[in-house]
Amino acid sequence: MAGACCKCPLSLFVFKRSLSVAPRGCGSAPRFLLHGWRLGERGLQEAARPSSALRPAGFYRQTAFLCLSCQESMTESLRTCYLYLNQTSRSFAAVIQALDGELRHAVCIFYLVLRALDTVEDDMTIPLDKKVPMLNDFHTFLYQDEWCFTESQEKDRQVLEDFPTISLEFRNLAQEYRDVISDICHRMGVGMAEFLEKKVGSMKEWDQYCHYVAGLVGIGLSRLFSASQLEDPEVGRDTELANSMGLFLQKTNIIRDYLEDTQEGRAFWPREAWSQFAGRLEDLAQPEKLESALSCLNLLVTDALHHVPDVIAYLSRLRNQSVFNFCAIPQVMAIATLSTCYNNPMVFQGVVKIRKGQAVTLMMEATNMSAVQTIIAQYSQEILHKVSLTDPSREKTLHILAVIREKSALSQSSLRSRTHHLSPMYLSAAMVLAALSWQYLSTTAAQAQGTSDMQGP
Repeated sequence: MAGACCKCPLSLFVFKRSLSVAPRGCGSAPRFLLHGWRLGERGLQEAARPSSALRPAGFYRQTAFLCLSCQESMTESLRTCYLYLNQTSRSFAAVIQALDGELRHAVCIFYLVLRALDTVEDDMTIPLDKKVPMLNDFHTFLYQDEWCFTESQEKDRQVLEDFPTISLEFRNLAQEYRDVISDICHRMGVGMAEFLEKKVGSMKEWDQYCHYVAGLVGIGLSRLFSASQLEDPEVGRDTELANSMGLFLQKTNIIRDYLEDTQEGRAFWPREAWSQFAGRLEDLAQPEKLESALSCLNLLVTDALHHVPDVIAYLSRLRNQSVFNFCAIPQVMAIATLSTCYNNPMVFQGVVKIRKGQAVTLMMEATNMSAVQTIIAQYSQEILHKVSLTDPSREKTLHILAVIREKSALSQSSLRSRTHHLSPMYLSAAMVLAALSWQYLSTTAAQAQGTSDMQGP
């Protein structure tokens, strides 16, 4: 395993609960897919509890060795980029650093470039007449040696203030990686600019919004996987499947975070869905609206479930173990989260979480296709048992669950199990990453709980 190095926990496929694209009409910043990687991050936080029992023999020695061997081969500027990665991603740093070969550096730089772009988009102190051109032109800054932005007030502003270091390492990448990163940065910046003052109305616009903030990340990552030759060219060419991977994570985030978003003045649920059940989106949180709220929730969960067959098809194509782990963990976290959300009044009353032990189990098990299919089948069955006889989306929900069951069974019968690819080194690495997650996240989980306690129910 080339360089499963440095720091902390483990996590996701899509970048920040999405690089955040919130409709400006609701008064706050959009949610973009760097947040998408936050889905797995939250699952990891749920897994947090310090325990010496999880530390394998040689735990500290092995981790230190991998970090040292990686760092010795890095330039000063590349080491700085990994420092920024660990500072800005919390969970995602470990998954990137577990990728094989030069792909690790390409994905690290990809993340930081999109993080910088997202920081511009999120900064409400930048006037629109200045922000829109910056978003549209951001990809050009990758080739400007000295470009930086020192006026941001955002917490991740260091990636803008020291953008010359990031752009230098971008220019040090192979041409095939630079082409992908620049293209996705351009398309994402244009999409962000479009949604600065645009609300998500129709279900079609919801898909478009999620494409800009999450689907493009999935497409970009897939093209990087293929460019590294760790995966077949088909993985990078099939943009429909890659886009669907991102949309599944993004929609799950949006569904789960209804209460947090509405309390902060953000609106991501599509009007076409919620207007069938309430006059205003925030009305769904009223106790007397619970039945309507659950109907709207179940409609959106059903819509998100339509991406699961694509998730199965995408993951079935992957051949490199580090890439598979990188992609599979957030997807199983997502299906578990959707199962928890489905028909759950807590979506409108508090914080919806998956259990700590559940999150650890998912991280440890999602290392081969057979296990992933079993997990998907398990949570699909859980949702099936919750479908109400009176739910307006009942027939559509039952239909997509049947499709998922069929697709999973077909895939499992036609593909050899990936278990034989799991070398002792990878199994050991999984234990190391789980132990790091468990210990490191005890702090972040405690902080998150403290924040929840202060906010109240």
